[in-house]
Amino acid sequence: MAFELDEIKKIRKKFGFTQTELAKKAQVSQSLIAKIESRRIDPTFTKVKKIFDVLDELKNKNELKAEDIMTKKLIYVNADDNITSAINKMKKHEISQLPVFSKKNVVGLVSESTILDSISNNDPEKIKTLVIKDIMQDCPPIVSKNISTSIVSGLLKYYPIVLVAEEGKPKGVITKSDMLRTIYKG
Repeated sequence: MAFELDEIKKIRKKFGFTQTELAKKAQVSQSLIAKIESRRIDPTFTKVKKIFDVLDELKNKNELKAEDIMTKKLIYVNADDNITSAINKMKKHEISQLPVFSKKNVVGLVSESTILDSISNNDPEKIKTLVIKDIMQDCPPIVSKNISTSIVSGLLKYYPIVLVAEEGKPKGVITKSDMLRTIYKG
């Protein structure tokens, strides 16, 4: 993360650090921190890098991870299920999209929009015979449980859901609703 010298004081205070605590952790003097914050010195690159490394570490330590906000109950459909089973699961759980599995692998995504498109593009008799793999979208992104929520938030701009995996196995899902609920808890 790129910080500006002018931000050191604000970030330090945000994490509840005194000048002395930051100086000790960055292995620089407290007076250097004070001079930088009051703009009385133009520090060397190596000193600034030490300070920014500590601030970056604090930021990463305090940032929420995917596992902190994911919905752990993974509701999904199988690729060979019919469209009706997907509709019933969406209604029952009040959700608008489902990951699609084939065996134990995620192979796609089915959403209300996908289903509506397939209904409007097919004759009513054919709809009854369609299975999920005939209409599903590409697989949603899969991220590590330790990835920062800022990255997940970026992915949710382009995908309706993000799957969260541990050791390659899906363990949860994050939707835009999950992200909003986390941000606006108060």
